[in-house]
Amino acid sequence: MLKTLTIRNFAIIDELDLQFYPGFNVFTGETGAGKSIILDAVSCTLGGKTDPFFVREGTDRAVVEAVFSLPENPAELSAVLDREDLRDDPAETEIVMTREIRAEGRSSARVNGHSVNLTLMKEIGQLLVDIHGQSDHLSLLNPASHIGLLDRFADNHEILKTYRTHYRELQKTRAELSELRGNQDDLLRKRELLAFQVDEIQSAHLQAGEEDKLRQERDRFGNAEKLNEIALKGIAQLEGRSADYPGILDLAGYLSQTVDSLTRIDPALDRLNGKVIEVVDQLNDLLAEIERYQETLEFNPARLEHIEDRLALFHTLKRKYGGSLEAVAAFGERAAAQLETLERSDERLEELEYQEAELLAKLSASAQDLSARRSQAALHISQLVEKELNELRMPSARFEISISSTEDERGLLDKEGARLAYHETGFDQVEFLIAPNPGEGLKPMAKIASGGETSRLMLALKNSLAAVDHVPTMIFDEIDQGIGGRVGSVVGQKLWQLSRNHQVFCITHLPQLAAYYDVHFHVSKTISDQRTRTQVENLSAERSLHEFAQLLGADSRENLLAAEAMIQDAQNSKKSLE
Repeated sequence: MLKTLTIRNFAIIDELDLQFYPGFNVFTGETGAGKSIILDAVSCTLGGKTDPFFVREGTDRAVVEAVFSLPENPAELSAVLDREDLRDDPAETEIVMTREIRAEGRSSARVNGHSVNLTLMKEIGQLLVDIHGQSDHLSLLNPASHIGLLDRFADNHEILKTYRTHYRELQKTRAELSELRGNQDDLLRKRELLAFQVDEIQSAHLQAGEEDKLRQERDRFGNAEKLNEIALKGIAQLEGRSADYPGILDLAGYLSQTVDSLTRIDPALDRLNGKVIEVVDQLNDLLAEIERYQETLEFNPARLEHIEDRLALFHTLKRKYGGSLEAVAAFGERAAAQLETLERSDERLEELEYQEAELLAKLSASAQDLSARRSQAALHISQLVEKELNELRMPSARFEISISSTEDERGLLDKEGARLAYHETGFDQVEFLIAPNPGEGLKPMAKIASGGETSRLMLALKNSLAAVDHVPTMIFDEIDQGIGGRVGSVVGQKLWQLSRNHQVFCITHLPQLAAYYDVHFHVSKTISDQRTRTQVENLSAERSLHEFAQLLGADSRENLLAAEAMIQDAQNSKKSLE
């Protein structure tokens, strides 16, 4: 519900802070006092149109802020807030709608302090408030909302949930079917390309670490002569070239003889013999290893060519499929999987066609069930609305809910076997139709002229659908247009009944209607320093009595007695309805 409204520099309102309450909130006051301006301010916070003339003369901007408490069943509203990330705290129970209007014509919109566009603000506003008097906020005048109201009345939630699940599955199935049934030439070219890529990568027989090993081997072949020269030098250094140029092994032999001589004289040095023998063994092992390496340094042109070809292949594959052989291998795996999918396309096509037929059958059954329940609920709603209209002094008015459909050869089957176009809620198209007067044909609600009849029709619908209409706050402006005191009392009673399920605001000049108030606000204007200012006061019971007397013509004793009787009658009526 609407909890508070803060207005700054808006039209003739310089500063206004209003607190509202549950139930039936009534606004009265003289014409021109600013009642409709307050309504315009609320409309702005719901994404309504703005005008630079809304900015109070002498100021550069107007600001309006409305604070709402979240409804008891906020699922739809919460979904929008979460989708747009407009809640800093998921446990928050309030929503703040702010509109700023600048004198040069620009305006800005915020929800919970976050800047939003007007489309989003209006989407949220429609879930918070219905304003009767500005049709762009009146959900009942929008045929798109009618099927939702009918479904809530018919308690179709679970059936709709199942239907929508199958509907989304069908959309996905048909999207895949469309892709598979697409340009066969493109699919063939794609298949041939994938087959080539997979064959090229798989025929390379890539092995981990092979590239580094081949590079090392290529480097050896490229430096074979120099490596051979160095290896021979090392062998000569170990073996020695002649008696005049002994090698390291010869010197190690001389060392061994020297140590042996030492140990014969001093046996305590015997451990040195072992060390010398160990050194000699290691030098012999080193010589053998260098000799073996030198023998492998034979230049092999065929092997070198094979290595160069292999490395060139690696370079080509990396250029085409990735910066490393690992990336090439991964690309090959993905391409092989895609190729397998394409090669299974015929089989997949058959699966999807069967799945499509199965989903269409399920959707048809659900849509038929929905349509039957809607038809039954539509009759019930029509009876309730016509009963309400009779009580509102429109005994000849007729109300009907039109449920229609359109044939489509690719649509869902109805019970008679016809194929009908379908959408996310079935194959029904729903619209509320009314005929206010005898002899008039049934027409869409949006086509009915405004006036007292429209107000009563709207009120009859609101009361009939009150239990399933989830918009928490309803504002009625000009609800008393074209009706007198006798009907006004009935309208007041109906509005009060409606306020048992919703927060209701009503701007009125009829005391018979206003007498059913729960909270009574009086709107007045004052002139100070040659400026007009609007004031709003929450009246006590005593002040309300005098206001009603004024509405009857004057604050006289007779009118006070009449007003007192009127309020008492309303109180008695409310007690009888509780």
